[in-house]
Amino acid sequence: MPKQISLDRGIYILEIYLNSSTRLKHKAFSEYILPKGYYYYVGSAQKNLTSRILRHLKKEKNIYWHIDYLTAHKNAAVKKIYIFLKANKHRECETVHFLISNKIGVNSIPDFGNSDCNNCQTHLLYSAEGIPQSQLFALYQSIVLWMPSSS
Repeated sequence: MPKQISLDRGIYILEIYLNSSTRLKHKAFSEYILPKGYYYYVGSAQKNLTSRILRHLKKEKNIYWHIDYLTAHKNAAVKKIYIFLKANKHRECETVHFLISNKIGVNSIPDFGNSDCNNCQTHLLYSAEGIPQSQLFALYQSIVLWMPSSS
């Protein structure tokens, strides 16, 4: 019997918009004031991808990951989610490096969201005007774009 391939794993990019300058309530990051603009968090879930993404969309949640401090903040809104189904965890870092090396996004807070990674300075990138979808689509042939509704 062939091994079943789960579509509920992969990597994702959260596009988060901050409507004003913001300081996060995390002791390691409290010295940073994030300017208004777009933030791109690159993450992975090698199981339960759908649950992970739905969790990121909730404002009310137990704060567990670094990104929770941003997604739960009153000034932040998840605008888009780019999903790369079945992508292995190593693609998470490849995506961060691609975005930085092509000057599509710039490092934001050092050591943010990459506690299990020795290859990246951060997994949170910043772009004042936002990254055009076409540049993100160019990363992979197979992509799902999920735009959360206001509800």
